[in-house]
Amino acid sequence: MRPPHLRRIRGLVPFALIAVWLVVGGLLGPFAGRLGEVATNDQAAFLPRSAESTRVLREQAAFRQRETLPVIVVWTADGGEAVTGRQRAATAATAGLAGTSGVTGAPSPALPSRDHAALQAVVPLRPDLGDRLVPTLERVRAAAGKVPGTRVRLAGPAATQADLTDAFSGIDGVLLGVALAAVLVILLLVYRSLLLPLVVIAGAVFALGLACAVVYALADHDLVRVDGQVQGILSILVIGAATDYALLVTARCREELAAGRDRHEAARAAVRRSAPAVLASAGTVALGLIALLLSDLTNNRALGPVGAVGIGCAVLSALTFLPAVLALLGRRAYWPAGPDGGPGAAGLWQRVAGLVDRAPRRVWALALTGLLLCSAGALTLDSRGVPLDETFVGHVPSVAAQQTLARHFPAGAGTPVVVLADAASASRVERTVRATPGVAAVTATGAGGRPTGKPRVVDGRVRLEATVKAAPDTRAARDTVARLRGSLHALPGANALVGGYTAQQYDTLRAAERDRTVIVPVVLAVILVILVLLLRSLAVPVLLVLTVALNFTATLGVAALVFHGLFGFSGTDPSVPLYGFVFLVALGVDYNIFLMSRVREETLRHGVREGVRRGLVTTGGVITSAGVVLAATFAALGVIPLAFLVQIAFIVSFGVLLDTLVVRSLLVPALVRDIGDRVWWPTRPERRVHGENGRRGTNRADDEAWTAARAARRAFRTR
Repeated sequence: MRPPHLRRIRGLVPFALIAVWLVVGGLLGPFAGRLGEVATNDQAAFLPRSAESTRVLREQAAFRQRETLPVIVVWTADGGEAVTGRQRAATAATAGLAGTSGVTGAPSPALPSRDHAALQAVVPLRPDLGDRLVPTLERVRAAAGKVPGTRVRLAGPAATQADLTDAFSGIDGVLLGVALAAVLVILLLVYRSLLLPLVVIAGAVFALGLACAVVYALADHDLVRVDGQVQGILSILVIGAATDYALLVTARCREELAAGRDRHEAARAAVRRSAPAVLASAGTVALGLIALLLSDLTNNRALGPVGAVGIGCAVLSALTFLPAVLALLGRRAYWPAGPDGGPGAAGLWQRVAGLVDRAPRRVWALALTGLLLCSAGALTLDSRGVPLDETFVGHVPSVAAQQTLARHFPAGAGTPVVVLADAASASRVERTVRATPGVAAVTATGAGGRPTGKPRVVDGRVRLEATVKAAPDTRAARDTVARLRGSLHALPGANALVGGYTAQQYDTLRAAERDRTVIVPVVLAVILVILVLLLRSLAVPVLLVLTVALNFTATLGVAALVFHGLFGFSGTDPSVPLYGFVFLVALGVDYNIFLMSRVREETLRHGVREGVRRGLVTTGGVITSAGVVLAATFAALGVIPLAFLVQIAFIVSFGVLLDTLVVRSLLVPALVRDIGDRVWWPTRPERRVHGENGRRGTNRADDEAWTAARAARRAFRTR
């Protein structure tokens, strides 16, 4: 029997853990709304490190004092008439912006379009304005609005960045509220309890506050970069993961309470039995995210450690705060349903397990056929980038302004392609640029980046600007950049480099494609190693990795049809498949870990056939509930009006549901049941079962008697 003082100390542990988390929530909770203070949506900060356009940015600093973020002012005459000379003269009002706050250099003179129906001028802004960007643009709009009889629109990178900032403005509270509301409704339906869903959500919110505080500190010390996308994904990831792990822990605790254990012992047993699966599943997600450090894109590399921090905080909350509350509440946590209700209690999973047991080959054959048919659609998914008018969901001013600019001017006007080359080859380079298909005009730049007839030579280099015919964010413009580089790199002795906004977009796309070829195999290898260590088998881990990879390709196939036919997207950003893969594959393995760790546990006691049946019945409800919760939380990303996040939200949400309802519920159990004991190769759990027959029964009654005898021996030892 344990000494009384040890029992008293152990009884105080739950109170101490809850007190610590209450302090964490009170002190660090506000950081969940403060990440915007250290976030940046400046796309130049996320360029590929080794890209040619990045080298151009560094080298062209010698030609002008600082890099600029241009805003293109477009005037169109009211009623579609031609602009007058008086109106053109009035555009000089923008010249007065030179030297004002946020404006670097002098605005260009207003130039008329060929159809004389529009005017345009370029105002160079500082690229590091941050929160001051929107007020600066308003001052530009006010100055441009002094031209009578015209309508003013703002286009270009500065206007696009302002719309991105507006898309993320105030989204923290909305995103978190939508996610938590979805989780609360689902948990109320799952648990049929009033108190436990609130406890689970409190643990998730505490985890999010801790994660945001850690990320805030890292970003504040320039150890990671955070943008709006990373910020939104962090919130969703922590809420979803913390709820998933909480579902597993509470399900285990419910089983222990239903078996007659007291609340303290039930909570300890729940942690002891669920911790290996929780830690293994969290490890797959965290290490899968850490693999993003291999990316050449800064925002991808930032998501790796940021996401891993979030997963770590979710695990910490699920294995400390939640068990502490369960130890204090006991059976009251599940009121009014009680510990006998909740996930997995319905007879649905008994029927599913019976179907898998009776006809495993038919079940996995049908499931596999459906997934393969869906996977065929993945070949039609275009991941070569999207134009500006598909970047945002809904109407935004910068898109409308860019469309107006393209109707009256060469669409690349105001956002030129920058060419740097050796001065000795300047004439050859200029002729080559001018002859390149897709280029509308070429100008040389002198001091301060101003157009001149003869280029200025700096350190033996010259700088040219090429205006492309297509809009700077389109595939046609990127193709022009590719042609330019091909032609200029072939010029002997020119040492030409091609940069600028369009080239940056081109290099970002190429880097994203390279990331997929590097990171995907690494993530699969990491997951395989973790599964081998957890399940002590080689065959099962390979089987699980193949099934989650198949689930991913099937999801992409369905997404290709939905994006084009329902949402009207012509394609996706190249980073969408990578993000979808990392989240979907890592999180999909989570559910297979939950399932197969329980199947292995039951197999060691009852054999493969009964182990599959019991594992599916005991985990079916809780894992499916976890999948629905995770799908709902990721779907909340759809409230951010950006196509990138809407696409990520659909891929992860649909993929998680497909995994939990088809792959994990039917395909994997049926394959394991059909393959039999060989699936655990090189180990043989059946031998252990047969070897224990002398001290344990193999039928249900004998097993229950053995369990009761073991509990009696434990009780005797504790006295």
